[in-house]
Amino acid sequence: MTMENFERVTIVLAEDDEGHARLTEKNLERAGIRNKIHKCITGSAVIDYICGEGEFAGKPHISDTLILLDLNMPIMDGYQVLEKLKSNEKTKQIPIIVLTTTDDKREIKRCYELGCNIYITKPVDYIGFSNAVRELGLFLSVVKIPNGV
Repeated sequence: MTMENFERVTIVLAEDDEGHARLTEKNLERAGIRNKIHKCITGSAVIDYICGEGEFAGKPHISDTLILLDLNMPIMDGYQVLEKLKSNEKTKQIPIIVLTTTDDKREIKRCYELGCNIYITKPVDYIGFSNAVRELGLFLSVVKIPNGV
């Protein structure tokens, strides 16, 4: 996949903390990522957007999507989102990168068992967080995403 093809990928940013969301967007941009970013502040909003439910009824966003998923979200947490999307034949190929402050080894193992593709612990300090997201952006600029999942 060329960079041009990757730029067609919509990044679903599942983050309920507005400060973390802004910082993530800003540092992805600094890393050269120009993709459309769709923000969701609840886990159920992620499911609605991806599966074409709720306010997105009839308009699923399954192909050319990558999810940056926080675990600690209201209504439906990241674990539930992972389980629902990875257990569905239509959505299981969507790349999901867990981006969270949780660094407990049991929780990391649980996310991989549920099907996350990458697990990244957000540093708690501003500079560390900024650098981690910028490095994630550099990684995303070379990662291959399956077309038409």
